[in-house]
Amino acid sequence: MSKFIFVTGGVTSSLGKGIISASLAKLLQARGLKVTIQKFDPYINVDPGTLNPYEHGECYVTDDGAETDLDLGHYERFLNISTSQANNVTTGRIYQTVINKERQGAYLGKTVQIIPHITDEIKRRIKLLETNGDYDVVITELGGTVGDIESLPYLESLRQMKRELKKKDCLVIHLTLIPYLKAAGEHKTKPTQHSVKELQMAGIIPDILVCRTESHITDEIKEKLALFCNVEKEHVIEAIDADTIYRVPVLMQEEKLDQIVIDKLELTPKHSPNMERWVEFLTKYKNPKHEVNIVLVGKYNELPDAYKSIHEAFVHAGAENECKVNVIPIHSENLEDTYLPLEIHKIHGVLVAPGFGDRGIEGKIHAIQYVREKGIPFFGICLGMQCAVVEHFRNVVGLDDVSSTEVNSETKNPVIGLMPDQANISNKGGTMRLGAYQCDLKEGSIAMDAYNSEHISERHRHRYEFNNDYLEEMEAHGLKAVGTNPDTGLVEIVEREDHPFFIGVQYHPELKSRVEEPHPLFIAFVEAAVQYKKAKEMVNSL
Repeated sequence: MSKFIFVTGGVTSSLGKGIISASLAKLLQARGLKVTIQKFDPYINVDPGTLNPYEHGECYVTDDGAETDLDLGHYERFLNISTSQANNVTTGRIYQTVINKERQGAYLGKTVQIIPHITDEIKRRIKLLETNGDYDVVITELGGTVGDIESLPYLESLRQMKRELKKKDCLVIHLTLIPYLKAAGEHKTKPTQHSVKELQMAGIIPDILVCRTESHITDEIKEKLALFCNVEKEHVIEAIDADTIYRVPVLMQEEKLDQIVIDKLELTPKHSPNMERWVEFLTKYKNPKHEVNIVLVGKYNELPDAYKSIHEAFVHAGAENECKVNVIPIHSENLEDTYLPLEIHKIHGVLVAPGFGDRGIEGKIHAIQYVREKGIPFFGICLGMQCAVVEHFRNVVGLDDVSSTEVNSETKNPVIGLMPDQANISNKGGTMRLGAYQCDLKEGSIAMDAYNSEHISERHRHRYEFNNDYLEEMEAHGLKAVGTNPDTGLVEIVEREDHPFFIGVQYHPELKSRVEEPHPLFIAFVEAAVQYKKAKEMVNSL
């Protein structure tokens, strides 16, 4: 039987429940335990697939095609595992399931209520991972902040589970904030006391307090928190701000969070903690031998979380290359009437990011023309790859009125078009090409050299595809299709023959980059940027 750990949050949002959950999971995994994590989000949306990136950050896609919260990206990056639809549940999905059952007569005419029907469905979803996998520990992160109205059904479900399970099979970790008032010259515990009081009013007493703080808290503060929050002093854990999220597992290990959890749940680790590869990654990350500037051309750059996985993939690939990667965000709309607003010697690579809609498209195309002509390493992802195709047909092939039908439905040359099975879809949620698809690579390509394999599987999230009617003409002018779907023949990867590093992919490689397994295309791109910088410096020194 699995042990259950619940992580709740108090005082304020964005404290980092996902990072704490992933860090604890990593520490338990490092002891040989089989661990998984799930996220319960309190919003009514069925999934984040229809949410604006400005509203919720990136939509993370799993192998099975689930559109999920970006915290699942942290889970996968930390644990080096693949998650699924079962790892992310929203209130919208919970209510949708219960309402569908009611319509089918599953409740035999009974009045459908929050208790027991909604809470029973929440508990069923919590236990689903235990049913689907042989896990020692299931960690459940409850989204939102204690005290929010929308969080109440989840807290009630947690209360019921704590009552139903043995004490050694379930514990609650409450993440809270200890603010420091500069004028008073001291940390304040009152917000945490009120947060724990809210939990207690819901019938839940936390077993462990993890206290987010900008500076070290004293033993006196821990004593005070233990006294007023009804926890043991040893179970008050300091979570001081870290220079990188990847240092948090090490900090939590120093605070003995994993050992406390093991003792309370009476777990039996397979071996002593093995964090060697993690520490090696941190060492490379903190001691780079090189430094490059990568321009990220996107349309949601105001919110870094909109491209969270891309930023993290650069961290992983940078460490692998012992290189500090400075990601410089530039809004694509700012490039529609000008070239990249940086001195050329300061740019060592350009990534054109994914996105939807026509806003900023011309800026992306303009940026691609610039890097193609200047020989700067280029990496296009999803819409970035499609823009590279449009730019090629406009400026290299020389066709008139070239576009994607997503941007111009009346274009004479639709080199990017809607897939036939998408043509009559009106509902937007969960209806794109989603999840993992196979791709065959051509020998001698950048992609095959990077992957070191002829066959790969990558995750997708898009509606529009390259129009194969233009394949022969595209390749005749130097842009080659080097990766195709073996079942459909759809083009997945394009590369330029006359360029040192120019690659566009229809899928999202950033979603499969891990701390301990950086994505091969990001590794190759960063390496190309390093080599480009060295070559430029050599030329300038002559």
